[in-house]
Amino acid sequence: MTLQLYTWWRSQASFRVRIAVRLKGLEPEMIFVDLARDEQLSSGYRELNAGMVLPTLRDGEGPPLVQSLAILEYLDEQYPEPPLLPKNPRSRAHVRALAQVLAVDSHPLIVPRVRKYLAEELHVEEAARMNWLKHWLEAGFQTFEHMLSRQTRTGNFCYGEVPTIADICLVAHATSAQMLYGADLQRYPTVAEIFQTCMDLDAFIGAHPHQQPDALATA
Repeated sequence: MTLQLYTWWRSQASFRVRIAVRLKGLEPEMIFVDLARDEQLSSGYRELNAGMVLPTLRDGEGPPLVQSLAILEYLDEQYPEPPLLPKNPRSRAHVRALAQVLAVDSHPLIVPRVRKYLAEELHVEEAARMNWLKHWLEAGFQTFEHMLSRQTRTGNFCYGEVPTIADICLVAHATSAQMLYGADLQRYPTVAEIFQTCMDLDAFIGAHPHQQPDALATA
């Protein structure tokens, strides 16, 4: 079986994995699961991913891989060049912490199923839902900027001079914020500089939501 990635153009978690496979020089078969049409709720997809979320990665004949951060680390171990984590254990912990500020602390609070629950079950009005979304995205930026700006380990990228999983999570987070409410990254100067450095690289450009076939098909 070839490498297969179950993805959707607007999925922030899928965006992370799309960046990683491009940085690794991999070309998985893309299988599109439209969250706007609840295609992730099908019984067939649930057999692959019990949480009925994206992304899912299939690599060979083994069980499917789920959860974007776990997939990123799998890819880094299975396809070690170029590395997405530094070698030093303390530095690895720092990069993982940066990634988790966005992917674990902020992102889960703004995913479509949470927004849908706020609207349909709690009857939160659209303006309040937007305030919720902006609050958690901006909270991530604030923490991330504080961590980056006070670290001598910060370089042109979040750690040093090559992209890591922290940069992958930053770009996905910032892109979601721009798409959802036109976030002004200049409020976070270190974040803004690193974001632009990343977006000058082909791997990040090609993985961008607006470059995906399922996005182009709906344009």
